[in-house]
Amino acid sequence: MKITNLLLAVSFVVLASGCAPKSKEVFNMPAIYWYEAIAKEIKNQDLEKADSFYTSLSSEHIESPLLAEAMMMLANAHMQEEEYLLANFYLDEYLKRYGNKENADHVRYLKLKANYDSFPNPNRNQQLLLDTIVQTKDFIAKYPNSKFKPLAQTMLVKLELGEYFLDENIKGLYERVDKPEASKIYDAKLKNSALGTAKMADPHIPWYRSWFEK
Repeated sequence: MKITNLLLAVSFVVLASGCAPKSKEVFNMPAIYWYEAIAKEIKNQDLEKADSFYTSLSSEHIESPLLAEAMMMLANAHMQEEEYLLANFYLDEYLKRYGNKENADHVRYLKLKANYDSFPNPNRNQQLLLDTIVQTKDFIAKYPNSKFKPLAQTMLVKLELGEYFLDENIKGLYERVDKPEASKIYDAKLKNSALGTAKMADPHIPWYRSWFEK
């Protein structure tokens, strides 16, 4: 009977400890504490935790020089995980607080690249595609001597090819639904395009997606 009571008591302690909070929320820590916590969670690929630690760093140490490095670490980490909206959030924050003549072209190029990399499907995100084309042209005009200009020019060509392919599909769609006037608008746009005479290969669309892309 004593052994039974002992086992019950031990079980209760284990159960109670398991239900108790495993860690307490931490506040008012040095900036380096939050910075290292962000770096650790990025390494562990837990970006949700890393983002929460950034919130603590930015709220408790608004003037810390580590904040700029944390923003760029998180922007790059989210880009690698294809979380481009969050990547752009950190890049925008960096530009607002730390943008200058020395780094603005780099950060703005990263924003363009985040948008460019966010096009997994050739027939979607039409407005983002058009906006990114405009932004890329603006970047090339604004930073003619940037070392990122050749990369931006390459992106621009691919984006414009994507726009041409999209316009072809929209034209075809209007033809299939018997909208000749709308089809003529896109036909004229295609004929006036500098890419009209280029030899292009259509982007590959997996068969399971093609039903939704036509």
